[in-house]
Amino acid sequence: MTNAGQQRVVLVTGATGYIGGRLVPRLIEKGYQVRCMVRDAARLQGRSWHGLVEVVQGDVLDAQSLSGALQGVWSAYYLVHSMMSGSDFHQRDRLAAQNFAQAAKAAGVERIIYLGGLGDSASALSEHLRSRQETGEALRSAGVPVTEFRAAVIVGSGSLSFEMIRYLTERVPVMITPRWVYTRTQPISVRNVLDYLISALEVPASQDQIIEIGGADVVTYGEMMTIYAEVRGLKRWMVPVPVLTPRLSSYWVHLVTPIPAVIAQPLILGLRNENIVHSDLARRLFPHIQPVSYREAVELALARLDAGRVETAWYDALATSQGDRPPVVMTTLEGMIIEHRQLTTGCSPAQVYGSFSRLGGEQGWLYMNWAWQVRGFIDRLVGGVGLRRGRRDPNELRVGDALDFWRVEAVEPDRLIRLRAEMKLPGQAWLQFQARPSPEGGTVLSQTAFFAPKGLFGLLYWYLLYPIHGLIFSGLIRKVAEQASSFIDQPAHAPPGSQAPNRDRDPQNPTRR
Repeated sequence: MTNAGQQRVVLVTGATGYIGGRLVPRLIEKGYQVRCMVRDAARLQGRSWHGLVEVVQGDVLDAQSLSGALQGVWSAYYLVHSMMSGSDFHQRDRLAAQNFAQAAKAAGVERIIYLGGLGDSASALSEHLRSRQETGEALRSAGVPVTEFRAAVIVGSGSLSFEMIRYLTERVPVMITPRWVYTRTQPISVRNVLDYLISALEVPASQDQIIEIGGADVVTYGEMMTIYAEVRGLKRWMVPVPVLTPRLSSYWVHLVTPIPAVIAQPLILGLRNENIVHSDLARRLFPHIQPVSYREAVELALARLDAGRVETAWYDALATSQGDRPPVVMTTLEGMIIEHRQLTTGCSPAQVYGSFSRLGGEQGWLYMNWAWQVRGFIDRLVGGVGLRRGRRDPNELRVGDALDFWRVEAVEPDRLIRLRAEMKLPGQAWLQFQARPSPEGGTVLSQTAFFAPKGLFGLLYWYLLYPIHGLIFSGLIRKVAEQASSFIDQPAHAPPGSQAPNRDRDPQNPTRR
């Protein structure tokens, strides 16, 4: 830790988002005192770094809520964007930035660091890109020095434009391509973006600067899709057409990807603008940062599907945003299809863990076990491992254990297990169980299925089998909760899965949250 970091408080807005969520742990590693401002403090409870930061509640659209959050802050990251809130997002962005700038000035904040959008301000920018640059102007309006980074497509799950490229490439073998696929852009790896954001604190000359940042390559959007397909080992063909309006394009994106048309349309309108770095200021201010190529950025992004990065890559973001959402949620994040179920039981976390850590092997899968056996038989027919491997021990799990057609990827005693599928699949799949104390008492049992489809066949596989998957997984989580009441708590030092059944105990009925 640096002495400067220990003495200076850095505020991060947007800490529940992709960029903010990755920025916070890096700031902590640098030794800064980090304060996170969120509208709902509960959304950060599942983060591994939650206990290392100060969490305050505030809303940039509510000026009165900002003064306390900004008191004693040295530098503040502004990573808020309201495009998902509707067609008036540009007005909301401007008002929010003005509120924040005025509150920062009143609190004596020395600088604001903002991540905006790349584009030639002298050209006819789309409403989306214009709004991003007007937000920077609004942040400067109160006189606080602002470091404004402007980036084009960020190669990582947090960028809607890159997600659109990803989903279109994954799901459509033959693409009808409008003119915007020939627009040039300069995509940048999210790792480089974070490098710039962190380095700005340590380079005083970056104050009061607008800094254009981009990767090592200038490519068209069509080339982005082609390179992405090559990295993924997919064959894709493009059929150019002279016209395809942004509205029609947005409806197509809405149909093929998880991005709704109301968000896709302003993004597509922005694709008509070339987003290329024209200034060498970033290189002069931050010579130690070497932007990577687009291909390497894609490879780094896809590497996050690797076994060791699954939880930090996407599970935390999902788990911390449940709040009052329904007990069954299916969504997409970072190229994943995610189906999340949860219910609350009166049992302890240790009891619930004892139940789901015994799944498979001789015990089976509690609900519709015959369906699991059929799936294992089919897997064996096509050359897979099937269910023949069972499990090493009926009570204990260790990382690396085989468990039927799964591989144990993570074990956290009395809290979590994560299984990676090793059956034949058109993609990659994980199944995760988690037990965490409920604020109302008892335990919240979470069951999450993750699937990363490969190509159109992978997508069809998921949705064709979803009815049977939904039936099996909804029954499985109920049975896990019911079985949990038969296990007694053991001392914390006991090996995982060592709880013994308590046959004399009355069962407790789980209730949905």
